[in-house]
Amino acid sequence: MKRLFFTNNKLISQLARFAIVGVIAAIVDVGVLVLLKELAHFDVLIASAVSFCVSVTVNYLLSMAFVFKSKNGKRINEFVIFVLLSSGGLLLNQVILWIGVRVLSLYYLGVKLFAMIIVPVYNFITRKIFLEAKEK
Repeated sequence: MKRLFFTNNKLISQLARFAIVGVIAAIVDVGVLVLLKELAHFDVLIASAVSFCVSVTVNYLLSMAFVFKSKNGKRINEFVIFVLLSSGGLLLNQVILWIGVRVLSLYYLGVKLFAMIIVPVYNFITRKIFLEAKEK
């Protein structure tokens, strides 16, 4: 019972750190998206892909420093895995934006905010499975 309680507290703490890192990455994501869309007049899907990639890099650096324990300490390997996992998140993000903006004609920031609720769930689960060292 004590181990279960400790594990739950550890998971809650990890989820809190993941959320803080996610908020920082989200600010970067939306900031770059708005700059590219509104100031540079990029197509929303291109701006979103670029902003997503920038935020993934920020997210990786912060996640591996504050959220997840490294499996093997080989940063380049972890980053490649992180990017591959994030590609699934990018695909999910782009599909949501395409449907919302192109098919349903909704405002891009509203659709982006919706995607920012769905994609982090995918991100946490896949990163926990593939990037985090297991407890011994």
